[in-house]
Amino acid sequence: MIDRTIRSSIERLKDARNAVILAHNYQPPEVQEIADIVGDSLELSRRAASTAAETIVFCGVRFMAETAAILSPDRAVLLPDEYAGCPMAEMITAEALRTLRREHPRAMVVCYVNSTAEVKAESDICCTSANAVQVVRSLADVAEIIFVPDRHLGDHVSRQVGRELILWPGYCPTHARIRKADIDRARARYGEVCVMVHPECQRDVRDAADEVLSTGQMCRYARQSSLRRFVVGTEPGLLHRLALENPRKHFYPANPQATCPNMKRTSLEKILWSLQDMAPRIAAPRQVGDRARKALDAMLAVTESCSPT
Repeated sequence: MIDRTIRSSIERLKDARNAVILAHNYQPPEVQEIADIVGDSLELSRRAASTAAETIVFCGVRFMAETAAILSPDRAVLLPDEYAGCPMAEMITAEALRTLRREHPRAMVVCYVNSTAEVKAESDICCTSANAVQVVRSLADVAEIIFVPDRHLGDHVSRQVGRELILWPGYCPTHARIRKADIDRARARYGEVCVMVHPECQRDVRDAADEVLSTGQMCRYARQSSLRRFVVGTEPGLLHRLALENPRKHFYPANPQATCPNMKRTSLEKILWSLQDMAPRIAAPRQVGDRARKALDAMLAVTESCSPT
């Protein structure tokens, strides 16, 4: 009854504010269910930019809301919980990246979208986990490539393209909790399954998997595959969407404890409060946002049709 009342209030305010509600794949089920669009971070920002909404409520973490603000600078972008951050994005600063660039003056910087606006602004081109290989391959003539901030995604890309990259030692603590032993236990427990893992996982986990895919790619692969049983090596929030889209298939988390506490900070109450107060509002300073937009646009120019992470 309480949830129903909150949902009705959210819908009423959403109409009054001309708002669109976006939810990342890792959000709690009740948040995904009230959202207008559920998906990956950059995909959500791009789809929101194509709507007529004046207000974007981004149910995710701060760097995602920042990206939405960069792509839609004239709209109000709300983050229901202002403390929903990303540890990996916070593992590198703009100053640290500038120092690294000075040490490698011939290098170009490829920046994973899971990063702050300030770090994007210091980069040459962004990438997602789905298009990172294609982005790096587009830089074949570049002397050196710095890849920030995720060393595991960078290692995956390096092996795919057959080229050494200068990797920043950042990582996702949530994906780091998924271990090869989890994959081995899942195969022993569930028998004949397809193991899909995210490229943010460590190398031995990726090597033990059948497929290394972004979350968007996992959703498409599961829909198109004739297989019925999947072990999913990413944040377990994705299983809600996978189960909804594939009711006759079975999905098991590689590690049920590999949850992202920041992704779970959003609640229906916080969405309601953000629409009531039109806060917390997220925006990037214009100069930073303009420079970060160039890195995002450079990525889109390379791979307009690639699926985001």
